[in-house]
Amino acid sequence: MVQIPKKIILPVMTLAILVSFSANFASAETVPEWVKNNALWYGQGTITESEFLNAMKFLIEQGILVVEIEQESIIQDAMIAIPNGNSEMSAAGFYLPLNLEIPVGSTVTWVNDDSVPHNIQSMDLKGNVIQLFNSPPLETGDRFEFTFEDEGVYKYVCTFHPWRVGMVTVS
Repeated sequence: MVQIPKKIILPVMTLAILVSFSANFASAETVPEWVKNNALWYGQGTITESEFLNAMKFLIEQGILVVEIEQESIIQDAMIAIPNGNSEMSAAGFYLPLNLEIPVGSTVTWVNDDSVPHNIQSMDLKGNVIQLFNSPPLETGDRFEFTFEDEGVYKYVCTFHPWRVGMVTVS
């Protein structure tokens, strides 16, 4: 007969909207058979999702399963494309995306997919170019990277084509 441990700890890590569960067991033998069977039956469709979730809820309420939540900062790499045709004032080729939303610590890479050079120049709230992040001229296929360490809204412009502006929102 398998003895049921008093507590099984399940660490839970939250990353943005994604929540992942992982069990930290010494071996499969420490998991009670009825828990294994419940999971098996759910996987086979023998019991409903509601029945399975109620069983997990019972284990948590009884303190058999302990859920620990840890917040971790998310470092994310993101890309902004400068699409072909972006240099023409009448073209609809804006930056893709026009407003990129990222977490603090993310690195953004701008890629010039246009057939003419562009640059990325940071602007203040009044629209003046400032020395926060500024690229050299980017030829077709060239890339420019910047890591955003602080929350805020960051605007940028291509000074060769000043009608093209974009924004990065960092939270």
